[in-house]
Amino acid sequence: MSDVNSRISDIVGANDVVLFMKGTPLFPQCGFSSRAVAILDHCGVGYESVDVLQDMEIRQGIKAFSDWPTIPQLYVKGEFVGGSDIMMEMFEAGEMQALMDEKQVAKAEG
Repeated sequence: MSDVNSRISDIVGANDVVLFMKGTPLFPQCGFSSRAVAILDHCGVGYESVDVLQDMEIRQGIKAFSDWPTIPQLYVKGEFVGGSDIMMEMFEAGEMQALMDEKQVAKAEG
């Protein structure tokens, strides 16, 4: 496993919910990342975010890691869920909240 794959694997394994995104939750740098943050915030779950704009290895590596060509990418309990469009479809169908509840994801603090 390459260094970047092992870094990504460590991040995904160490957090219940991880969003690989462009920018940060407070300052998303693209509309898709902004939508992903809004969905997670609405679900009220705690999550870790990784700004791929700060790390080109992660930015390229995450696409190979998940075999998914776009960012943002959401992982829940180590499993790849999808990108912004899939998150939106799941959210609108009530499936995103159900997934978080089923996986017993911790609520956001504060």
